[in-house]
Amino acid sequence: MHESLVHLWEASCRKYKDRDYLGTRRDGAWSWITYGDFKELVDAARGGLAALGVGRGDRVALIADNCVEWAVLAHATYGLGAAFVPMYTAQSADEWVFILSDCEAKVVGAATDEIYEQLKARQADLPALSRIVGLSLPASNDSSYTALLASGRNTPVEPVFPTPKDVACFVYTSGTTGKPKGVKLSHENFCSNCDSLHQIFPLNKERSLAFLPWAHALGQTGELHFFTQEGFAMAINDDVTRLVNNLPEVRPSLLVAVPRIFNRVYDGVNKQMASKPLPIRKLFHKGLELAKAKSRGDRLGARDRIVLGLAERLIFSKVRQKFGGRLKLVISGSAALSHEVAEFIDALGIMIYEGYGLTETAPVVSVNYPGARKMGSIGKPIPGVRVEIDESKSDNPGEGEIVVYGPNVMLGYHNRPEEEAAMVTPDGGVRTGDLGRIDSDGYVYITGRLKELYKLETGKYVAPAALEEKLKLSPYVANVMLYGANKPCNVALVVPDEVAVREWSERTGIPVGDVTKNPQLTQLIVAELDKYAKDFKSYEKPRKVALVAEDFTVANGLLTPSLKVKRRAVTDRYDHVIQGLY
Repeated sequence: MHESLVHLWEASCRKYKDRDYLGTRRDGAWSWITYGDFKELVDAARGGLAALGVGRGDRVALIADNCVEWAVLAHATYGLGAAFVPMYTAQSADEWVFILSDCEAKVVGAATDEIYEQLKARQADLPALSRIVGLSLPASNDSSYTALLASGRNTPVEPVFPTPKDVACFVYTSGTTGKPKGVKLSHENFCSNCDSLHQIFPLNKERSLAFLPWAHALGQTGELHFFTQEGFAMAINDDVTRLVNNLPEVRPSLLVAVPRIFNRVYDGVNKQMASKPLPIRKLFHKGLELAKAKSRGDRLGARDRIVLGLAERLIFSKVRQKFGGRLKLVISGSAALSHEVAEFIDALGIMIYEGYGLTETAPVVSVNYPGARKMGSIGKPIPGVRVEIDESKSDNPGEGEIVVYGPNVMLGYHNRPEEEAAMVTPDGGVRTGDLGRIDSDGYVYITGRLKELYKLETGKYVAPAALEEKLKLSPYVANVMLYGANKPCNVALVVPDEVAVREWSERTGIPVGDVTKNPQLTQLIVAELDKYAKDFKSYEKPRKVALVAEDFTVANGLLTPSLKVKRRAVTDRYDHVIQGLY
Protein backbone atom coordinates (compact mmCIF):
# COMPACT_ATOMS: atom_id res chain seq x y z
CA MET A 1 0.00 0.00 0.00
CA HIS A 2 1.22 3.52 -0.76
CA GLU A 3 1.99 5.58 2.36
CA SER A 4 0.31 8.69 0.98
CA LEU A 5 -1.48 10.07 -2.05
CA VAL A 6 1.77 11.80 -2.96
CA HIS A 7 3.57 8.46 -3.07
CA LEU A 8 0.66 7.03 -5.10
CA TRP A 9 0.57 9.87 -7.60
CA GLU A 10 4.34 10.17 -8.06
CA ALA A 11 4.60 6.40 -8.67
CA SER A 12 1.83 6.48 -11.30
CA CYS A 13 3.30 9.47 -13.12
CA ARG A 14 6.64 7.64 -13.40
CA LYS A 15 5.17 4.28 -14.37
CA TYR A 16 2.54 5.57 -16.82
CA LYS A 17 4.35 8.71 -18.02
CA ASP A 18 3.27 8.41 -21.66
CA ARG A 19 -0.28 7.11 -21.09
CA ASP A 20 -3.39 9.25 -21.56
CA TYR A 21 -4.63 10.46 -18.18
CA LEU A 22 -7.31 13.18 -18.31
CA GLY A 23 -9.50 14.02 -21.29
CA THR A 24 -11.54 17.17 -21.78
CA ARG A 25 -14.07 18.03 -24.45
CA ARG A 26 -13.57 21.33 -26.26
CA ASP A 27 -15.14 22.52 -29.50
CA GLY A 28 -16.74 19.13 -30.10
CA ALA A 29 -13.54 17.08 -29.75
CA TRP A 30 -11.70 15.33 -26.93
CA SER A 31 -8.12 16.25 -26.08
CA TRP A 32 -5.94 14.35 -23.63
CA ILE A 33 -3.01 15.07 -21.36
CA THR A 34 -0.65 12.29 -20.32
CA TYR A 35 0.47 11.36 -16.83
CA GLY A 36 3.77 13.07 -17.65
CA ASP A 37 2.02 16.29 -18.77
CA PHE A 38 -0.03 16.22 -15.58
CA LYS A 39 3.06 15.89 -13.37
CA GLU A 40 4.50 19.08 -14.90
CA LEU A 41 1.29 20.96 -14.05
CA VAL A 42 1.25 19.65 -10.47
CA ASP A 43 4.91 20.55 -9.96
CA ALA A 44 4.17 24.08 -11.15
CA ALA A 45 1.05 24.46 -9.00
CA ARG A 46 2.89 23.15 -5.94
CA GLY A 47 5.57 25.80 -6.37
CA GLY A 48 2.90 28.46 -6.86
CA LEU A 49 1.03 27.51 -3.70
CA ALA A 50 4.28 27.39 -1.73
CA ALA A 51 5.02 30.94 -2.91
CA LEU A 52 1.66 31.96 -1.41
CA GLY A 53 2.81 30.58 1.95
CA VAL A 54 1.01 27.23 1.88
CA GLY A 55 2.77 24.60 3.94
CA ARG A 56 2.28 21.57 6.15
CA GLY A 57 -0.99 21.67 8.08
CA ASP A 58 -2.55 24.47 5.99
CA ARG A 59 -5.78 24.18 4.05
CA VAL A 60 -6.34 24.87 0.35
CA ALA A 61 -9.98 24.97 -0.80
CA LEU A 62 -11.54 24.83 -4.26
CA ILE A 63 -14.99 25.61 -5.61
CA ALA A 64 -15.17 23.88 -8.98
CA ASP A 65 -16.73 21.02 -10.89
CA ASN A 66 -14.49 18.21 -12.13
CA CYS A 67 -11.71 19.57 -14.34
CA VAL A 68 -7.98 19.16 -14.90
CA GLU A 69 -7.34 22.11 -12.58
CA TRP A 70 -9.26 20.30 -9.79
CA ALA A 71 -6.88 17.35 -9.91
CA VAL A 72 -3.81 19.58 -10.29
CA LEU A 73 -4.62 21.71 -7.23
CA ALA A 74 -5.53 18.67 -5.15
CA HIS A 75 -2.22 16.90 -5.79
CA ALA A 76 -0.22 20.13 -5.47
CA THR A 77 -1.83 20.62 -2.05
CA TYR A 78 -1.04 17.07 -0.90
CA GLY A 79 2.56 17.60 -2.02
CA LEU A 80 2.95 20.47 0.45
CA GLY A 81 1.65 18.46 3.40
CA ALA A 82 -1.51 20.59 3.36
CA ALA A 83 -5.13 19.44 3.33
CA PHE A 84 -7.43 19.92 0.33
CA VAL A 85 -11.00 21.16 0.87
CA PRO A 86 -13.24 20.72 -2.20
CA MET A 87 -16.66 22.36 -2.56
CA TYR A 88 -19.44 22.32 -5.14
CA THR A 89 -20.32 25.14 -7.51
CA ALA A 90 -23.99 24.35 -6.81
CA GLN A 91 -23.65 25.27 -3.13
CA SER A 92 -24.74 28.68 -1.89
CA ALA A 93 -22.28 31.47 -1.11
CA ASP A 94 -23.26 31.17 2.55
CA GLU A 95 -22.22 27.50 2.55
CA TRP A 96 -18.88 28.35 0.90
CA VAL A 97 -18.20 31.01 3.51
CA PHE A 98 -19.18 28.64 6.35
CA ILE A 99 -16.81 25.93 5.11
CA LEU A 100 -13.95 28.34 4.40
CA SER A 101 -14.33 29.78 7.89
CA ASP A 102 -14.71 26.40 9.57
CA CYS A 103 -11.57 24.90 7.99
CA GLU A 104 -9.64 28.22 8.07
CA ALA A 105 -8.56 27.91 4.45
CA LYS A 106 -5.48 29.96 3.50
CA VAL A 107 -6.11 29.80 -0.26
CA VAL A 108 -9.26 29.09 -2.28
CA GLY A 109 -9.67 28.48 -6.00
CA ALA A 110 -12.76 29.76 -7.83
CA ALA A 111 -13.94 28.07 -11.04
CA THR A 112 -15.62 31.12 -12.58
CA ASP A 113 -15.33 34.90 -12.51
CA GLU A 114 -18.75 35.03 -10.82
CA ILE A 115 -17.63 32.78 -7.96
CA TYR A 116 -14.37 34.75 -7.70
CA GLU A 117 -16.27 38.03 -7.28
CA GLN A 118 -18.65 36.51 -4.73
CA LEU A 119 -15.71 35.35 -2.64
CA LYS A 120 -13.93 38.71 -2.95
CA ALA A 121 -17.06 40.39 -1.59
CA ARG A 122 -17.00 38.11 1.49
CA GLN A 123 -13.23 37.94 2.06
CA ALA A 124 -13.38 40.39 4.97
CA ASP A 125 -15.39 37.74 6.87
CA LEU A 126 -12.58 35.21 6.40
CA PRO A 127 -9.45 36.39 8.27
CA ALA A 128 -7.49 33.19 7.50
CA LEU A 129 -8.02 33.53 3.73
CA SER A 130 -5.04 35.26 2.13
CA ARG A 131 -5.58 34.56 -1.57
CA ILE A 132 -8.42 33.77 -3.98
CA VAL A 133 -7.21 32.14 -7.21
CA GLY A 134 -9.47 32.54 -10.23
CA LEU A 135 -9.33 29.59 -12.61
CA SER A 136 -10.84 31.65 -15.44
CA LEU A 137 -9.06 34.97 -14.80
CA PRO A 138 -6.70 36.23 -17.56
CA ALA A 139 -3.00 35.42 -17.25
CA SER A 140 -2.24 39.12 -16.69
CA ASN A 141 -4.06 38.98 -13.34
CA ASP A 142 -1.73 38.00 -10.49
CA SER A 143 -4.61 36.08 -8.88
CA SER A 144 -5.16 33.85 -11.90
CA TYR A 145 -4.51 30.12 -12.06
CA THR A 146 -2.20 30.73 -15.01
CA ALA A 147 -0.16 33.18 -12.93
CA LEU A 148 -0.01 30.63 -10.10
CA LEU A 149 1.53 28.06 -12.47
CA ALA A 150 3.99 30.63 -13.85
CA SER A 151 5.07 31.56 -10.33
CA GLY A 152 5.63 27.90 -9.47
CA ARG A 153 7.73 27.26 -12.56
CA ASN A 154 9.98 30.14 -11.52
CA THR A 155 10.23 28.94 -7.90
CA PRO A 156 9.91 25.13 -7.92
CA VAL A 157 9.80 23.15 -4.67
CA GLU A 158 10.24 19.44 -4.11
CA PRO A 159 7.18 17.50 -2.90
CA VAL A 160 6.64 16.78 0.77
CA PHE A 161 5.74 13.15 1.48
CA PRO A 162 3.08 13.10 4.21
CA THR A 163 2.75 10.35 6.79
CA PRO A 164 -0.18 7.92 6.49
CA LYS A 165 -1.98 9.62 9.39
CA ASP A 166 -1.68 13.17 8.02
CA VAL A 167 -4.94 14.77 6.91
CA ALA A 168 -5.25 14.69 3.13
CA CYS A 169 -8.71 16.13 2.68
CA PHE A 170 -11.64 17.69 4.46
CA VAL A 171 -14.78 16.35 2.77
CA TYR A 172 -17.75 18.38 3.94
CA THR A 173 -20.90 16.27 4.03
CA SER A 174 -23.98 18.25 3.21
CA GLY A 175 -26.13 15.55 4.76
CA THR A 176 -29.91 15.59 4.63
CA THR A 177 -30.15 17.82 7.72
CA GLY A 178 -28.08 20.46 9.54
CA LYS A 179 -24.83 22.31 8.77
CA PRO A 180 -22.06 20.66 6.73
CA LYS A 181 -19.57 18.61 8.75
CA GLY A 182 -15.90 18.45 7.81
CA VAL A 183 -14.86 14.81 7.64
CA LYS A 184 -11.08 14.57 8.13
CA LEU A 185 -9.74 11.87 5.83
CA SER A 186 -6.11 10.81 6.03
CA HIS A 187 -3.73 9.64 3.34
CA GLU A 188 -4.03 6.16 4.83
CA ASN A 189 -7.83 6.29 4.56
CA PHE A 190 -7.70 6.92 0.81
CA CYS A 191 -4.70 4.69 0.04
CA SER A 192 -6.09 1.72 1.95
CA ASN A 193 -9.29 1.95 -0.10
CA CYS A 194 -7.31 2.06 -3.36
CA ASP A 195 -5.15 -0.88 -2.30
CA SER A 196 -8.19 -2.98 -1.35
CA LEU A 197 -9.91 -2.26 -4.67
CA HIS A 198 -6.72 -3.18 -6.51
CA GLN A 199 -6.73 -6.58 -4.82
CA ILE A 200 -10.27 -7.54 -5.85
CA PHE A 201 -10.75 -5.93 -9.28
CA PRO A 202 -8.47 -7.46 -11.95
CA LEU A 203 -8.37 -4.48 -14.31
CA ASN A 204 -5.84 -3.31 -16.86
CA LYS A 205 -5.44 -0.11 -18.87
CA GLU A 206 -9.12 0.85 -18.63
CA ARG A 207 -10.83 4.03 -19.83
CA SER A 208 -13.67 5.71 -17.97
CA LEU A 209 -15.98 8.69 -18.25
CA ALA A 210 -15.74 10.53 -14.93
CA PHE A 211 -18.99 12.22 -14.02
CA LEU A 212 -19.34 11.70 -10.26
CA PRO A 213 -18.27 14.88 -8.43
CA TRP A 214 -14.73 14.52 -7.08
CA ALA A 215 -15.78 16.71 -4.17
CA HIS A 216 -17.77 13.67 -3.03
CA ALA A 217 -15.86 10.77 -1.45
CA LEU A 218 -17.09 8.18 -3.97
CA GLY A 219 -15.98 10.20 -6.98
CA GLN A 220 -12.72 11.16 -5.32
CA THR A 221 -11.64 7.65 -4.31
CA GLY A 222 -13.48 5.51 -6.86
CA GLU A 223 -12.46 7.60 -9.85
CA LEU A 224 -9.66 10.08 -9.18
CA HIS A 225 -7.40 8.20 -6.74
CA PHE A 226 -8.05 4.57 -7.65
CA PHE A 227 -7.96 5.17 -11.41
CA THR A 228 -4.75 7.20 -11.01
CA GLN A 229 -3.14 4.38 -9.06
CA GLU A 230 -4.07 1.89 -11.79
CA GLY A 231 -2.92 4.08 -14.69
CA PHE A 232 -6.39 4.42 -16.24
CA ALA A 233 -7.54 7.15 -18.60
CA MET A 234 -10.39 9.40 -17.44
CA ALA A 235 -12.48 11.57 -19.73
CA ILE A 236 -14.09 14.34 -17.67
CA ASN A 237 -17.80 14.64 -18.42
CA ASP A 238 -18.47 18.28 -19.27
CA ASP A 239 -22.20 18.42 -18.54
CA VAL A 240 -24.60 15.90 -17.05
CA THR A 241 -27.07 16.59 -19.87
CA ARG A 242 -24.39 15.44 -22.34
CA LEU A 243 -23.57 12.21 -20.52
CA VAL A 244 -25.46 9.93 -22.92
CA ASN A 245 -23.87 11.64 -25.95
CA ASN A 246 -20.37 11.53 -24.45
CA LEU A 247 -20.44 7.80 -23.77
CA PRO A 248 -20.14 6.65 -27.42
CA GLU A 249 -17.48 9.33 -28.04
CA VAL A 250 -15.30 8.28 -25.09
CA ARG A 251 -16.08 4.54 -25.37
CA PRO A 252 -15.38 3.71 -21.72
CA SER A 253 -14.63 0.18 -20.56
CA LEU A 254 -15.43 0.96 -16.90
CA LEU A 255 -17.86 3.26 -15.09
CA VAL A 256 -18.46 4.20 -11.47
CA ALA A 257 -21.94 5.63 -11.02
CA VAL A 258 -24.98 6.03 -8.79
CA PRO A 259 -28.32 4.19 -9.15
CA ARG A 260 -30.05 7.18 -10.67
CA ILE A 261 -27.90 6.77 -13.81
CA PHE A 262 -28.75 3.08 -14.15
CA ASN A 263 -32.44 3.80 -13.52
CA ARG A 264 -32.36 6.16 -16.50
CA VAL A 265 -30.74 3.50 -18.67
CA TYR A 266 -33.40 1.00 -17.60
CA ASP A 267 -36.17 3.49 -18.34
CA GLY A 268 -34.69 4.60 -21.67
CA VAL A 269 -34.16 1.11 -23.07
CA ASN A 270 -37.63 -0.03 -22.03
CA LYS A 271 -39.19 3.05 -23.63
CA GLN A 272 -37.28 2.41 -26.83
CA MET A 273 -38.30 -1.25 -26.94
CA ALA A 274 -41.96 -0.35 -26.38
CA SER A 275 -42.02 1.34 -29.80
CA LYS A 276 -40.48 -1.61 -31.65
CA PRO A 277 -42.46 -4.21 -33.66
CA LEU A 278 -43.96 -7.08 -31.68
CA PRO A 279 -41.38 -9.74 -32.76
CA ILE A 280 -38.50 -7.52 -31.57
CA ARG A 281 -40.27 -6.81 -28.26
CA LYS A 282 -40.84 -10.53 -27.70
CA LEU A 283 -37.22 -11.33 -28.52
CA PHE A 284 -36.02 -8.58 -26.17
CA HIS A 285 -38.06 -9.77 -23.19
CA LYS A 286 -37.30 -13.45 -23.83
CA GLY A 287 -33.62 -12.61 -24.22
CA LEU A 288 -33.63 -10.78 -20.88
CA GLU A 289 -35.33 -13.72 -19.21
CA LEU A 290 -32.76 -16.17 -20.59
CA ALA A 291 -29.79 -13.91 -19.79
CA LYS A 292 -30.95 -13.67 -16.17
CA ALA A 293 -31.34 -17.44 -16.01
CA LYS A 294 -27.84 -17.94 -17.39
CA SER A 295 -26.44 -15.45 -14.88
CA ARG A 296 -28.07 -17.45 -12.06
CA GLY A 297 -26.25 -20.54 -13.30
CA ASP A 298 -29.24 -22.25 -14.93
CA ARG A 299 -28.48 -24.56 -17.86
CA LEU A 300 -30.05 -23.45 -21.14
CA GLY A 301 -31.29 -25.84 -23.78
CA ALA A 302 -30.19 -25.65 -27.41
CA ARG A 303 -33.26 -23.67 -28.48
CA ASP A 304 -32.85 -21.17 -25.62
CA ARG A 305 -29.18 -20.67 -26.49
CA ILE A 306 -30.17 -19.83 -30.07
CA VAL A 307 -32.79 -17.33 -28.89
CA LEU A 308 -30.32 -15.72 -26.48
CA GLY A 309 -27.74 -15.51 -29.27
CA LEU A 310 -30.26 -13.74 -31.51
CA ALA A 311 -31.20 -11.28 -28.74
CA GLU A 312 -27.52 -10.61 -28.13
CA ARG A 313 -26.72 -9.99 -31.79
CA LEU A 314 -29.86 -8.07 -32.78
CA ILE A 315 -30.63 -6.11 -29.60
CA PHE A 316 -28.22 -6.27 -26.65
CA SER A 317 -25.09 -5.49 -28.69
CA LYS A 318 -26.84 -2.44 -30.18
CA VAL A 319 -27.82 -1.20 -26.72
CA ARG A 320 -24.19 -1.52 -25.61
CA GLN A 321 -23.15 0.56 -28.60
CA LYS A 322 -24.94 3.48 -26.96
CA PHE A 323 -22.29 3.18 -24.24
CA GLY A 324 -19.55 3.09 -26.84
CA GLY A 325 -19.47 -0.68 -27.32
CA ARG A 326 -16.57 -1.33 -24.91
CA LEU A 327 -18.27 -1.04 -21.52
CA LYS A 328 -17.80 -4.28 -19.61
CA LEU A 329 -18.02 -3.35 -15.95
CA VAL A 330 -19.90 -0.81 -13.85
CA ILE A 331 -19.76 -0.18 -10.11
CA SER A 332 -22.79 1.32 -8.39
CA GLY A 333 -22.66 3.06 -5.04
CA SER A 334 -23.99 5.94 -2.89
CA ALA A 335 -27.60 4.63 -2.72
CA ALA A 336 -29.60 1.42 -2.97
CA LEU A 337 -29.71 -0.11 -6.45
CA SER A 338 -32.95 -1.82 -7.41
CA HIS A 339 -32.54 -5.57 -7.81
CA GLU A 340 -34.63 -5.36 -10.98
CA VAL A 341 -32.37 -2.70 -12.51
CA ALA A 342 -29.21 -4.60 -11.52
CA GLU A 343 -30.46 -7.76 -13.23
CA PHE A 344 -31.47 -5.72 -16.28
CA ILE A 345 -28.03 -4.09 -16.76
CA ASP A 346 -26.34 -7.42 -16.16
CA ALA A 347 -28.56 -9.15 -18.72
CA LEU A 348 -27.52 -6.61 -21.36
CA GLY A 349 -23.99 -7.98 -21.06
CA ILE A 350 -22.54 -5.33 -18.73
CA MET A 351 -21.40 -6.76 -15.40
CA ILE A 352 -22.69 -4.61 -12.54
CA TYR A 353 -21.23 -4.66 -9.04
CA GLU A 354 -23.02 -2.88 -6.23
CA GLY A 355 -21.00 -1.50 -3.35
CA TYR A 356 -21.50 0.48 -0.17
CA GLY A 357 -19.71 3.14 1.79
CA LEU A 358 -19.92 6.54 3.38
CA THR A 359 -17.80 9.65 3.51
CA GLU A 360 -16.55 8.71 6.97
CA THR A 361 -14.95 5.53 5.53
CA ALA A 362 -13.24 7.18 2.53
CA PRO A 363 -15.78 5.76 1.32
CA VAL A 364 -15.73 2.06 0.35
CA VAL A 365 -16.78 -0.47 3.01
CA SER A 366 -18.00 -3.41 0.95
CA VAL A 367 -18.53 -4.28 -2.69
CA ASN A 368 -19.44 -7.14 -4.98
CA TYR A 369 -16.55 -8.03 -7.26
CA PRO A 370 -15.59 -10.64 -9.89
CA GLY A 371 -15.92 -14.10 -8.38
CA ALA A 372 -17.83 -12.81 -5.35
CA ARG A 373 -21.22 -11.38 -6.24
CA LYS A 374 -24.75 -11.72 -4.89
CA MET A 375 -27.44 -9.61 -6.51
CA GLY A 376 -29.30 -7.57 -3.92
CA SER A 377 -26.36 -7.46 -1.52
CA ILE A 378 -23.77 -4.72 -1.14
CA GLY A 379 -21.04 -7.33 -1.29
CA LYS A 380 -18.43 -8.45 1.18
CA PRO A 381 -16.25 -6.08 3.23
CA ILE A 382 -13.17 -5.10 1.24
CA PRO A 383 -9.78 -6.48 2.35
CA GLY A 384 -8.66 -4.97 5.65
CA VAL A 385 -12.17 -3.82 6.63
CA ARG A 386 -14.40 -5.48 9.21
CA VAL A 387 -18.17 -5.02 9.53
CA GLU A 388 -20.11 -5.77 12.70
CA ILE A 389 -23.85 -5.59 13.31
CA ASP A 390 -25.04 -3.84 16.47
CA GLU A 391 -28.25 -5.76 17.08
CA SER A 392 -29.29 -3.44 19.94
CA LYS A 393 -30.49 -1.01 17.25
CA SER A 394 -33.17 -3.35 15.86
CA ASP A 395 -35.93 -5.63 17.06
CA ASN A 396 -35.28 -8.13 14.25
CA PRO A 397 -32.85 -10.99 15.02
CA GLY A 398 -29.63 -10.73 13.01
CA GLU A 399 -30.37 -7.15 12.00
CA GLY A 400 -28.85 -4.00 13.46
CA GLU A 401 -26.72 -0.96 12.82
CA ILE A 402 -23.71 -1.50 10.57
CA VAL A 403 -20.47 -0.60 12.37
CA VAL A 404 -17.24 -0.40 10.34
CA TYR A 405 -13.64 -0.99 11.45
CA GLY A 406 -10.48 -0.60 9.41
CA PRO A 407 -7.80 1.72 8.03
CA ASN A 408 -10.45 3.55 6.02
CA VAL A 409 -12.21 4.96 9.11
CA MET A 410 -11.95 8.77 9.29
CA LEU A 411 -9.74 10.69 11.68
CA GLY A 412 -12.86 12.47 12.94
CA TYR A 413 -15.03 15.53 12.38
CA HIS A 414 -13.39 18.95 12.31
CA ASN A 415 -14.56 21.10 15.23
CA ARG A 416 -17.43 18.70 16.04
CA PRO A 417 -16.33 16.70 19.13
CA GLU A 418 -19.86 15.83 20.28
CA GLU A 419 -20.96 14.56 16.87
CA GLU A 420 -17.68 12.69 16.50
CA ALA A 421 -18.20 10.99 19.87
CA ALA A 422 -21.69 9.91 18.78
CA MET A 423 -20.37 8.50 15.49
CA VAL A 424 -17.15 6.76 16.59
CA THR A 425 -17.25 3.83 19.01
CA PRO A 426 -14.78 3.58 21.93
CA ASP A 427 -12.91 0.80 20.09
CA GLY A 428 -12.47 2.82 16.87
CA GLY A 429 -15.44 1.72 14.78
CA VAL A 430 -17.69 4.13 12.92
CA ARG A 431 -21.45 3.93 13.25
CA THR A 432 -22.98 4.18 9.79
CA GLY A 433 -26.58 4.92 10.72
CA ASP A 434 -27.60 2.16 8.33
CA LEU A 435 -29.46 -0.98 9.32
CA GLY A 436 -28.23 -4.21 7.85
CA ARG A 437 -27.49 -7.88 8.20
CA ILE A 438 -24.74 -10.30 7.15
CA ASP A 439 -25.60 -13.66 5.59
CA SER A 440 -23.82 -16.95 6.21
CA ASP A 441 -21.49 -16.34 3.23
CA GLY A 442 -20.35 -12.96 4.54
CA TYR A 443 -22.39 -10.75 2.19
CA VAL A 444 -23.82 -7.58 3.70
CA TYR A 445 -27.38 -6.39 3.07
CA ILE A 446 -28.85 -2.96 3.79
CA THR A 447 -32.31 -3.12 5.35
CA GLY A 448 -32.92 0.54 6.16
CA ARG A 449 -31.49 3.78 7.50
CA LEU A 450 -31.85 4.67 11.17
CA LYS A 451 -32.13 8.42 10.54
CA GLU A 452 -34.69 7.93 7.77
CA LEU A 453 -36.58 5.15 9.53
CA TYR A 454 -39.93 6.36 10.83
CA LYS A 455 -42.85 4.81 12.62
CA LEU A 456 -46.47 4.99 11.52
CA GLU A 457 -49.27 5.48 14.06
CA THR A 458 -49.85 1.76 13.77
CA GLY A 459 -46.38 1.09 15.23
CA LYS A 460 -45.00 -0.22 11.95
CA TYR A 461 -41.52 0.98 10.92
CA VAL A 462 -40.89 2.20 7.37
CA ALA A 463 -37.47 2.45 5.67
CA PRO A 464 -38.35 4.72 2.72
CA ALA A 465 -35.20 4.95 0.55
CA ALA A 466 -35.32 1.49 -1.06
CA LEU A 467 -39.09 1.82 -1.59
CA GLU A 468 -38.59 5.15 -3.36
CA GLU A 469 -35.95 3.66 -5.67
CA LYS A 470 -38.47 1.02 -6.67
CA LEU A 471 -41.18 3.60 -7.39
CA LYS A 472 -38.76 5.64 -9.51
CA LEU A 473 -38.58 2.73 -11.96
CA SER A 474 -41.87 4.03 -13.36
CA PRO A 475 -41.15 6.03 -16.51
CA TYR A 476 -43.65 8.62 -15.27
CA VAL A 477 -41.84 9.27 -11.96
CA ALA A 478 -38.81 11.57 -12.01
CA ASN A 479 -38.59 11.75 -8.23
CA VAL A 480 -40.58 10.69 -5.21
CA MET A 481 -40.51 11.04 -1.43
CA LEU A 482 -42.55 8.93 0.97
CA TYR A 483 -43.79 10.41 4.24
CA GLY A 484 -45.63 8.91 7.18
CA ALA A 485 -43.89 9.73 10.48
CA ASN A 486 -46.46 9.41 13.29
CA LYS A 487 -49.25 9.32 10.72
CA PRO A 488 -51.84 6.60 10.03
CA CYS A 489 -50.40 5.73 6.60
CA ASN A 490 -47.77 6.55 4.01
CA VAL A 491 -48.32 9.29 1.45
CA ALA A 492 -46.13 10.27 -1.51
CA LEU A 493 -44.88 13.47 -3.09
CA VAL A 494 -44.18 12.78 -6.76
CA VAL A 495 -42.36 14.82 -9.38
CA PRO A 496 -43.75 13.61 -12.74
CA ASP A 497 -41.26 12.90 -15.53
CA GLU A 498 -41.62 15.78 -17.96
CA VAL A 499 -40.84 13.85 -21.17
CA ALA A 500 -43.07 10.87 -20.31
CA VAL A 501 -45.95 13.15 -19.31
CA ARG A 502 -45.64 15.15 -22.53
CA GLU A 503 -45.82 11.93 -24.57
CA TRP A 504 -48.82 10.79 -22.53
CA SER A 505 -50.54 14.13 -23.20
CA GLU A 506 -49.91 13.89 -26.96
CA ARG A 507 -51.14 10.29 -27.03
CA THR A 508 -54.33 10.88 -25.04
CA GLY A 509 -55.11 14.45 -26.05
CA ILE A 510 -55.34 15.44 -22.37
CA PRO A 511 -53.64 18.81 -21.80
CA VAL A 512 -51.11 18.81 -18.96
CA GLY A 513 -51.46 22.34 -17.64
CA ASP A 514 -50.61 22.66 -13.95
CA VAL A 515 -49.43 19.17 -12.97
CA THR A 516 -50.39 19.80 -9.34
CA LYS A 517 -54.03 20.25 -10.33
CA ASN A 518 -54.49 17.70 -13.11
CA PRO A 519 -56.80 14.90 -11.90
CA GLN A 520 -56.18 12.63 -14.91
CA LEU A 521 -52.42 12.89 -14.47
CA THR A 522 -52.74 12.23 -10.75
CA GLN A 523 -54.84 9.16 -11.54
CA LEU A 524 -52.12 7.95 -13.94
CA ILE A 525 -49.39 8.43 -11.30
CA VAL A 526 -51.46 6.65 -8.64
CA ALA A 527 -51.86 3.67 -10.98
CA GLU A 528 -48.10 3.68 -11.66
CA LEU A 529 -47.28 3.72 -7.94
CA ASP A 530 -49.72 0.87 -7.34
CA LYS A 531 -48.02 -1.11 -10.11
CA TYR A 532 -44.47 -0.61 -8.85
CA ALA A 533 -45.45 -1.03 -5.18
CA LYS A 534 -47.07 -4.42 -5.76
CA ASP A 535 -44.37 -6.16 -3.71
CA PHE A 536 -44.47 -3.66 -0.82
CA LYS A 537 -45.96 -4.62 2.52
CA SER A 538 -49.47 -3.24 2.80
CA TYR A 539 -48.49 -0.53 5.29
CA GLU A 540 -45.56 0.59 3.10
CA LYS A 541 -47.78 1.48 0.13
CA PRO A 542 -48.64 5.19 -0.24
CA ARG A 543 -52.37 5.71 0.25
CA LYS A 544 -52.51 9.23 -1.15
CA VAL A 545 -50.40 11.10 -3.68
CA ALA A 546 -49.65 14.74 -4.41
CA LEU A 547 -47.84 15.92 -7.54
CA VAL A 548 -45.26 18.70 -7.41
CA ALA A 549 -44.00 20.60 -10.44
CA GLU A 550 -40.38 21.32 -9.46
CA ASP A 551 -37.92 18.44 -9.49
CA PHE A 552 -35.69 17.71 -6.51
CA THR A 553 -32.22 18.97 -7.50
CA VAL A 554 -28.91 19.93 -5.93
CA ALA A 555 -29.42 23.50 -7.18
CA ASN A 556 -32.72 24.01 -5.33
CA GLY A 557 -31.41 22.39 -2.16
CA LEU A 558 -33.68 19.33 -2.24
CA LEU A 559 -30.93 16.82 -3.12
CA THR A 560 -27.48 16.34 -1.67
CA PRO A 561 -24.57 16.43 -4.16
CA SER A 562 -24.63 12.62 -4.08
CA LEU A 563 -28.28 12.81 -5.23
CA LYS A 564 -29.92 11.74 -1.97
CA VAL A 565 -33.21 13.40 -1.03
CA LYS A 566 -32.88 16.04 1.69
CA ARG A 567 -35.96 14.91 3.56
CA ARG A 568 -36.14 17.78 5.98
CA ALA A 569 -35.81 20.33 3.17
CA VAL A 570 -38.52 18.65 1.07
CA THR A 571 -40.80 18.28 4.09
CA ASP A 572 -40.33 21.93 5.06
CA ARG A 573 -41.03 23.18 1.54
CA TYR A 574 -44.12 21.01 0.99
CA ASP A 575 -45.43 20.70 4.53
CA HIS A 576 -48.79 22.25 3.60
CA VAL A 577 -49.16 19.78 0.73
CA ILE A 578 -48.25 16.78 2.89
CA GLN A 579 -50.57 17.74 5.72
CA GLY A 580 -53.34 18.32 3.17
CA LEU A 581 -53.11 14.66 2.16
CA TYR A 582 -54.13 13.64 5.68
